Amino acid sequence: MENSENPQYDSKGRLIKVGRDLRHIAFIMDGNGRWAQRRGYPREKGHTEGTKAFERAVRYCGEIGLEVMTVYAFSTENWKRPEREVRKIMGLLEKYLDKLLEKASEYEVKVRFIGERKALSQRIRDKISLAEDLTSGYHRVLNIALNYGGRAEITSAVNRLISAGRRTVSEDDISGALYTSGLPDPDLIVRTAGERRLSNFLLWQSAYSEFYYTDTLWPDMDETEIQKAIDDYYNRTRRFGAVR
Repeated sequence: MENSENPQYDSKGRLIKVGRDLRHIAFIMDGNGRWAQRRGYPREKGHTEGTKAFERAVRYCGEIGLEVMTVYAFSTENWKRPEREVRKIMGLLEKYLDKLLEKASEYEVKVRFIGERKALSQRIRDKISLAEDLTSGYHRVLNIALNYGGRAEITSAVNRLISAGRRTVSEDDISGALYTSGLPDPDLIVRTAGERRLSNFLLWQSAYSEFYYTDTLWPDMDETEIQKAIDDYYNRTRRFGAVR
């Protein structure tokens, strides 16, 4: 995908294309439950609205030319939530997979699920494999972190290298053994709902990421809110440990 060096805006200040130095945005989608509770709804209603915000974000990031988008959909710790809420999240995941399998050509994005799949139902695992196969020809990438934990990912990567007979490893070796192998590290990590922590998300890959925190709850995230994060990113100077 060819991007200009700088971001492009229209006459009203709306972002048209990201610049070449913004390739990957990762979202920690927080606040679904609080969104519902503030409105007197069950927490499950917040997850339903959160899927709508997720689809808006996928569409918008594609429109502005972003190469890679990663979302934190379900962590290894989220199994501790109430069983009813977990069932709702998994049900919404299945609905999204069904929609993706039916309308993959409209999304035009390569879907990759990152995380440990063994804890998922066989039906969901089968649909994940179908979705990945069906979308494998697209250039733009959507990573969905499902039953994901950053520490578990690093541990798994190291164990794979040990199993391959490696006695010593380099940073490149570990990067190549992660779920995100072959992809650029996130340039920008956006967390919603006012929380200011990583919560075991992309621990290795975020070493030099820029962070943007917003009080906006995930179901309320739209194109305007995402552009605010991107504008903030472009007002920073990234040094990667050097002096400019």
